[in-house]
Amino acid sequence: MWNIPNLLTLLRVLMIPVVMVLIQDDPTREEAALAAGVFVLAMLTDLLDGYLARKWNQTSPLGAYLDPLADKLMVAAVLIMLIPLGWAPAWLVFILLAREMAITGLRGLASQQGWVLAAGTMGKIKTTYQTVALTLLLLHYPLFGVDLHSAGIVLLWFATFFAMTSAIEYFALVIQAARGRAS
Repeated sequence: MWNIPNLLTLLRVLMIPVVMVLIQDDPTREEAALAAGVFVLAMLTDLLDGYLARKWNQTSPLGAYLDPLADKLMVAAVLIMLIPLGWAPAWLVFILLAREMAITGLRGLASQQGWVLAAGTMGKIKTTYQTVALTLLLLHYPLFGVDLHSAGIVLLWFATFFAMTSAIEYFALVIQAARGRAS
């Protein structure tokens, strides 16, 4: 349980309140930049913990549970914190969070049936767009004449498109698995 990949995942969970405190109540440019830096560091630990778990053969049921949970908690926390700041539209946040809950439920259902739903390409693309979008939205303030907020919103739209596309993929996989089982 207490291996480096799992500790990195727990570190990511501990970074959530740090980001939340930094962006509450109309953050300054410096607080926003620091929040974005902590968020990026957290997302990099996601890549590192998975890599190390596979390389060192330290995968575990706990890690398999905590890793996606830590990711979802970080993303949900940031998305929710952006709403009262007016930095992200509530309806778009709702769509992204509803999709995450639906996929989590679908994975749970599939797991009960013994089916494995591996992350597909669209889901990985969604994660990439979402991570970059949230980083830009956290930075928020213009930098060198570039409107980071508007760029973040555009990328959040792309993330939403890929989120919905990957959700359709997941549902299709479950239907396909159910049909195969019924045969």
